[in-house]
Amino acid sequence: MPTPSALLNVMIDAARKAARGLARDFGEVTELQVSKKGAADFVTNADLKAEQTLFEILTKARPGYGFLGEERGMVEGTDKTHTWIVDPLDGTTNFMHAIPHFAVNIALQREGEGVVAGVTYNPITNDLFWVEKGKGAFLGAEKRLRVAARRNLEESVLATGVPFAGKPGHGQFLKELHQVSQKVAGVRRFGAASLDLAWVAAGRFDAYWERNLQPWDVAAGVLMVQESGGKVTTIDENDHDVVAGKSILASNQDLYPQILERLRAA
Repeated sequence: MPTPSALLNVMIDAARKAARGLARDFGEVTELQVSKKGAADFVTNADLKAEQTLFEILTKARPGYGFLGEERGMVEGTDKTHTWIVDPLDGTTNFMHAIPHFAVNIALQREGEGVVAGVTYNPITNDLFWVEKGKGAFLGAEKRLRVAARRNLEESVLATGVPFAGKPGHGQFLKELHQVSQKVAGVRRFGAASLDLAWVAAGRFDAYWERNLQPWDVAAGVLMVQESGGKVTTIDENDHDVVAGKSILASNQDLYPQILERLRAA
């Protein structure tokens, strides 16, 4: 198994340190659930603290790189060819409700190459997914990731995301869900896009589709699926800029056209 590069080790260290604070805060969030505003403010603060930790560690390690974070937006760097893409807390709603399914996400995008490295870390399960372009995707120190080998849609379990209340696309999603659910063994909605993609890469889910996404939701996971032998495009089949494409379909090579056919029928 390849040894993580020095750069990837910086990313892993940053993810673990940001996650340490989240894990500590996660243990306290249940006490605040009597007040929705209290819990929401607490989670927002946890999110901001985690992003600040990531910003400090990553910009210290590579001072010139740009930084795109969910909370602070784009911070331009002197090195225009490299950008960190960061989501300090993917699965915020899960976190707020004391559901132990959320992750810290870091990806590095290089001009002309796309995403070249990524980390997705769930501190509650201690699942550390990491990937480097051309070297493969891995879980922890030992397990190489491979997408599931299933060929029949009827035997497959898919992941998706449901648009939040007031967000566009709810009607379209219901049409897609109707088309897909008739043909598969199950559909799951776990509430963290980055982990959905990591689980496709690991063969836990057979496929994943969703709309209305942001780069920090998917940047690391797209490369993980690709390096695990899977296929990733936008739902309209754009495979050139999936990270910025706002929608995603990820699966193995055999299931991809079957799922795409169901989505097109919606």
